[in-house]
Amino acid sequence: MTVQLYSTNWCRDCRAAKQFLNAHGIPYTEVDVDADPAASAEVIAHVGKRAVPQLVIDGEWFQPYTPGRGLLVQELHQRLGIPRE
Repeated sequence: MTVQLYSTNWCRDCRAAKQFLNAHGIPYTEVDVDADPAASAEVIAHVGKRAVPQLVIDGEWFQPYTPGRGLLVQELHQRLGIPRE
């Protein structure tokens, strides 16, 4: 499985997504959309706006949070094949 995380340094939900991935031992490549204008344009092309965090899991784009509500923990477990404890 390959995982990319499109994020920024200032984003609270991005930090939560990184913590989740790290806590479950999921290797990922982080792409900072503030540092890479092409990455920012790629996010806009796929989701219609500059919304982070975004995960790309084996080529499939997924927004791992709901604005104002936080990380979608149950769906992350399911999409990443992590058993619930």
